[in-house]
Amino acid sequence: MRGLKILVVDDEARLRKLVKDFLVREDYEVFEAGDGEEGLNIFYEQPDLALVILDIMMPKKDGFEVLKEIRQ
Repeated sequence: MRGLKILVVDDEARLRKLVKDFLVREDYEVFEAGDGEEGLNIFYEQPDLALVILDIMMPKKDGFEVLKEIRQ
């Protein structure tokens, strides 16, 4: 399926760009967040996300905290 929405949450901009470039080339719509709080905001704004790619160690909220809230 093409055009699915993917959220990439990582505090390293270069890594986000690398992942995004690859996914966009494969026709996915990619959203980026630089920390856990921003990631959660995008998650709630985009209820039809197909996948969330999370870094573990991030400022504000780490990946485990974000995942716990998403699962609720």
